[in-house]
Amino acid sequence: MEPDFDVLIVGAGVVGCSCANQLSKYELKVALLEKESDVCAGASKANSGVVHSGIYSQPGSLKARFCVKGNELFPAFSKELGIEFIRMGKLVVARNENEEPELEELIKAGNRNRVPGLEFIDEEKLRKLEPNIQGQKALWVPSAGIVSPYQLTIALAENAKVNGVQIFLNTEVRDISQKNGYFVVKTNRRELRARYVINCAGLYCDAIARMVGIEKFRVYPCRGEYLILDKSLGHLINHMIYPVPEKGSGGLGIHLTPTIEGNILIGPSAEYIPDKEDTASTKKAMNWLLEDARTFLERLPKDAYIQSYAGIRCKLVPEGSNKPGDFLIEEDEKLPGFINLMGIESPGLTAAPVISKEVVDIIQKKEELIPKKELKTWRAKQRFDKLNLDAKEKLISENPNHGHLICRCEKVTKQEIIDALNNPMGVRTLAGIKYRSRAMMGRCQGGFCKPRIIKIMEDVYNPDAEEITLRGEGSFLFIGKTKDLRRHDNKEC
Repeated sequence: MEPDFDVLIVGAGVVGCSCANQLSKYELKVALLEKESDVCAGASKANSGVVHSGIYSQPGSLKARFCVKGNELFPAFSKELGIEFIRMGKLVVARNENEEPELEELIKAGNRNRVPGLEFIDEEKLRKLEPNIQGQKALWVPSAGIVSPYQLTIALAENAKVNGVQIFLNTEVRDISQKNGYFVVKTNRRELRARYVINCAGLYCDAIARMVGIEKFRVYPCRGEYLILDKSLGHLINHMIYPVPEKGSGGLGIHLTPTIEGNILIGPSAEYIPDKEDTASTKKAMNWLLEDARTFLERLPKDAYIQSYAGIRCKLVPEGSNKPGDFLIEEDEKLPGFINLMGIESPGLTAAPVISKEVVDIIQKKEELIPKKELKTWRAKQRFDKLNLDAKEKLISENPNHGHLICRCEKVTKQEIIDALNNPMGVRTLAGIKYRSRAMMGRCQGGFCKPRIIKIMEDVYNPDAEEITLRGEGSFLFIGKTKDLRRHDNKEC
């Protein structure tokens, strides 16, 4: 029996979707599997969206090489996908004299990694760049930038989809075996066969590897919690503000990061935990994030945040290890065609375009890949709120839905909700709409717009309200209508 696909990718985070998008450019049958109801449902969604420079990576490591190259590629990469990328720069701030030697180590590593434009600045220049930030000295890193991690991942997946990649959502891999020179992948839905399997499963990359007998790797989950500040405070900083990283902490320290949307993120914390699914936000961490951030930014109000969330890093080194940890990207020697992408934590988002090209290179060393003569391009429409007045008036005259505001906080129109529903992957969840339109992401967190969005969902593709979910299977929002309640045996049911 012939295999169903040439390449099967397990995991639809930013790296898996980047691999799918890159492979869609060749005459290959490619499938992307994701156990959740949408792409970008795990660690890729829950990061700060920073396009790193390479100052934190161990010289000579894959992280260093791929990060610097990825940073260089990102302007063209984001333009190709039609998403916004801002190279705003980063300041690593020493709050006292004791932290200044660590800045020296960072610039040494950055220079060895060939990070461009690094410069020490004194307190006076720091004040000019960031009037609200307290610090004695800083390292200026001009090449660092920001992007929306979920917009990036969704754009990669949707472009892969329109170029022939089959995307299977709600599809969990249960077992992988070899038969007649190809891999048999059993899922909760169906059995698939492929000549190559690319393990991009993030936190579960070790579990996927074990299915084919690779036992030498283990993932140590490390939770990072964030706070999202209200947009009214976005003016407080002009660049990314990072502390001097604490050795052995498992992270880069609590930093302040502007987002593409105009909010500021505080975080992440770094806490090794036993449960890969434990993305809880804890009061202890939330208080600590605010307290630590206020050592940089005294003007930060204590009630500044509108939401909190957590993501889990995929680490291959245990807590307290002196080893820095590195990406692992290799075709297994005993299992030709099985390609592991493991330990892809920060700067994995930055490195994604380079990692995906590395995967293509691995396959090209085994066989000739034929580029497609024509590629389709899928672009999300520019946000209505960012258009000039003439463009807005023109759209409203052509389609009144553009003039009907649904989300007041993020200024999302009815037509933008409809466009989000009509995405190439057919995602029909509230979370899917949220990450494609930004509705429900503002100060009221959907308090005003959510019932209006649900009404649009009923009108556009006519579901029963009881079938509408937050994130797919098992996350139903309604159990029935209040007017349908009936009395049974003199009791309300």
